[in-house]
Amino acid sequence: MMEPPAAACASCRRHPLPPPLLCLLIAALCLPPALGLHTVNAVYGDTITMPCRLEVPDGLMFGKWKYEMPNESPVFIAFRSSTKKNVQYDDVPDYKDRLSLSENFTLSIRNARISDEKRFVCMLVTEDDVSEEPTLVKVFKQPSQPEILHQADFLETEKLQMLGECVSRDSYPEGNVTWYRNGRLLQPLEEAVVIDLQKSVNRTTGLFTMTSSLQYMPKKEDANARFSCMVTYYGPSGQKTIQSEPVVFDVHYPTEKVTIEVLPQSSTIKEGDNITLKCSGNGNPPPQEFLFYIPGETEGIRSSDTYMMTDVRRNATGEYKCSLIDKSMMDSTTITVHYLDLQLTPSGEVTKQIGEALPVSCTISSSRNATVFWIKDNTRMQTSPSFSSLQYQDAGNYICETTLQEVEGLKKRKTLKLIVEGKPQIKMTKKTNTNKMSKTIVCHVEGFPKPAVQWTVTGSGSIINKTEETKYVNGRFSSKIVIAPEENVTLTCIAENELERTVTSLNVSAISIPEYDEPEDRSDDNSEKVNDQAKLIVGIVVGLLLVALVAGVVYWLYVKKSNGTKGECEKAAAQNFPSLPRTASKHVDKDLGNIEENKKLEENNHKSET
Repeated sequence: MMEPPAAACASCRRHPLPPPLLCLLIAALCLPPALGLHTVNAVYGDTITMPCRLEVPDGLMFGKWKYEMPNESPVFIAFRSSTKKNVQYDDVPDYKDRLSLSENFTLSIRNARISDEKRFVCMLVTEDDVSEEPTLVKVFKQPSQPEILHQADFLETEKLQMLGECVSRDSYPEGNVTWYRNGRLLQPLEEAVVIDLQKSVNRTTGLFTMTSSLQYMPKKEDANARFSCMVTYYGPSGQKTIQSEPVVFDVHYPTEKVTIEVLPQSSTIKEGDNITLKCSGNGNPPPQEFLFYIPGETEGIRSSDTYMMTDVRRNATGEYKCSLIDKSMMDSTTITVHYLDLQLTPSGEVTKQIGEALPVSCTISSSRNATVFWIKDNTRMQTSPSFSSLQYQDAGNYICETTLQEVEGLKKRKTLKLIVEGKPQIKMTKKTNTNKMSKTIVCHVEGFPKPAVQWTVTGSGSIINKTEETKYVNGRFSSKIVIAPEENVTLTCIAENELERTVTSLNVSAISIPEYDEPEDRSDDNSEKVNDQAKLIVGIVVGLLLVALVAGVVYWLYVKKSNGTKGECEKAAAQNFPSLPRTASKHVDKDLGNIEENKKLEENNHKSET
């Protein structure tokens, strides 16, 4: 059994002439530790390579490796002879099957362990000397990536609680753990940030596990904060860090504000729409129930965060509110339900007789100013219809339509189907054609429903089937025949509809006698112009006749008054002047006769004028 170093040195001194090799070895054990040790940094699990940093001397007998532990005897682990070239490894359990010693005395240790962190010494021995060179081995193990365990399900504001534990395992040497919020280092703060770091070592492997717990008092601003932890450790090349994956916690905080909104978010609401009131609180978790206050209701209606209203009417206009169940917070909004009413009088299908009056009114009631326009037979009218004397052209389909331009989709319309009926009216015309070989007879017909026209020859009663008709427009059309009579003939035009049967006859001279030419067809515009001119002429003539009548009456009254005055004068003259000559009386008689003649002439003229 090998003696401790101190005992070996004393034995050497007591035995000045021991065997030479033994003394050299004992002397080597008695040498003091060398300063400035060479250090080999190794990674846990890798191979440790330690070259012998001594120059090989002449006369080398063998080389040996040993390791030294504080306050313990050296332990030899490898021997190599320079002469026999053989290698021997000492029976050391920690290094069994892990050592390798090369020819240049480089020692390799496979599968580096924490226990390999020692002071190794290379020894080269000759007959005269023993040389030593120590090497210090440092072993490093990178820890696992830290992870946050035992995470809180949620955090509550203004309450100190455990956020989680950051754990990093299998580190050598031991590392340090720090916490971060949104990338910024968290420093301990009384009653707000409490950090506790615990370290443990595996007795088998010698590796460390670091566990750091974080107690944290969150605020509302921490709702989306990213928490992480970082381990700082030392490796062969210096200090390094590894960071955990960030974690976001559900932070609970009370509601501070209530908001009500109308869905869908449209700028306008119209009658018939479906709307939903949504109430929300800005707390987390948000409130699940609210009180909704509806116009006209004194008590709030308890509901979830939504309250639906279908097919809203104008009476739903008003202020709507919602609050928390405890009525601590409230918000309101105003809803305006737009409406549009249209009343058309008359409406539907209306049948009137030609010449009748028909008042038409389209009344609008709306929440805003509405635009109103009329359409007749798919054509927009410039003015509203007004019928003081209905004509056939007034018949048609009328639509009164109104819209609220500011409210999408709010439009109303009503229809008036106006039917103007009239009994058949006939006017017949005739003319000799330019070739003098025939005459054209035209039967101009008005009426609705459209009259059926039949031509007959008076006397014989024969029916004329060869006719031409113009297009039926605005209750008017014409039926035309062309004949060449050899003698005078009477033609009859018969027009008949559901209202009446009308018959008109026209005498037509023989072809040899030219007849007055009249325009065969007149357009509606020309007919209207002719009618207007005829009305104007008739009006002028009637006016002149009335003026003449009034003048004649006035003159007659004047003459009558004058004659009565003269008779009284003659009687007075005869009584007062009996001696008046008869010649004067004759003259008076003559004058009176003339006056009476004039009076008769005037009466005759008055009668003729009348």
